[in-house]
Amino acid sequence: MQLNIYSDRNYLPEGMEPVIILYPFWKEFIPSEKYPWSRAYGKYIEISNSLFKMTSLEEADIVVMPTNWRLIRGDSWRSKVNKEAENLSIEFANKVANSGKEIVVFFAGDCCAEEIPVKNATVFRMAVYRSKKGQKDIIMPSFTEDFVEEYLGGEISLRQKSDKPVVGFCGLAVPDSWEKKLKTVLFHGAMLTKSLELGVSPYKGQILRSQALKILAESPSLVNTNFIIKGETVFLNTQDIEQRQKARAEYVKNMVESDYILCCRGSANYSIRLYEILSCGRIPIFIDTDCVLPEESIIDWKKYCVWIDEKEIPHIAEKVAEFHSNLSNQEFLNLQHECRNLWNNRLSAEGFYTNFHDHFSKK
Repeated sequence: MQLNIYSDRNYLPEGMEPVIILYPFWKEFIPSEKYPWSRAYGKYIEISNSLFKMTSLEEADIVVMPTNWRLIRGDSWRSKVNKEAENLSIEFANKVANSGKEIVVFFAGDCCAEEIPVKNATVFRMAVYRSKKGQKDIIMPSFTEDFVEEYLGGEISLRQKSDKPVVGFCGLAVPDSWEKKLKTVLFHGAMLTKSLELGVSPYKGQILRSQALKILAESPSLVNTNFIIKGETVFLNTQDIEQRQKARAEYVKNMVESDYILCCRGSANYSIRLYEILSCGRIPIFIDTDCVLPEESIIDWKKYCVWIDEKEIPHIAEKVAEFHSNLSNQEFLNLQHECRNLWNNRLSAEGFYTNFHDHFSKK
């Protein structure tokens, strides 16, 4: 099904890029393939003309806000809202308010659970808190490059089932400390100053990961561990391309050499790692922190993940071992393929946009 979409470059704030859905129509904004995440959109761009047609406002099925709200709000609780860009975007929303068309706003990044000052918009967010989800909030995946194509020669690397599951993790995990408590106080102070909800500390994910990894490491009778724990996010914090590539290779190797990968929220209430795990054909151990995942009405997420409620972290090793023991050898192999297919068909950029019309045809 092809959707008619409308947007207007006159309302794209100067110096900002448009949302991904518009890349094929404003081609000068297509990002370089210099970094891995920029390669996540290539297949979508190739098939985009069969999915969307840029039309006039009168002919459009939906209207797309040209700017990702992340660029307006900023990507950190420390960020200040770009008021000029916000005012321009609200002006665009007001322009189409009386058209009777559905206006769509994309909001990625670490502040994406916050409210936006655009009335009656359908907001595609990376994350919300389930307990606070609005009726017009739709959760979308975080797009990642195709791990199988980029790193594994185009062929999924299957693991054979062993007696004990191998749990992997490569990344940032920092235990709770007085420093983290002080930073959390500063965070709450900043939220109050901006008249925003206090929210959940952006350091919660680091602490929960550390707790879960410690429990798993102390459970050798139940699981084998394959952990590379870092005190900082090397991949994102360095401008050294060679160092980025080395860090990425280490990350992928850890994933490929594990059966299950621990997956927990970061600064926001979602995990990019979840989609990377599925892309690689591995099974996530997903820690639920009042999360909403994409396509929940269609996807039985507990089929694809070892599902751990935040309160169940003390029992994480037992739950992983139980999940693993309940799979036959063939079921374990099949699940790796199913995780990969789920990402490919629904959670990759091309999969997500191929099914984008579902969110509107049902209304």
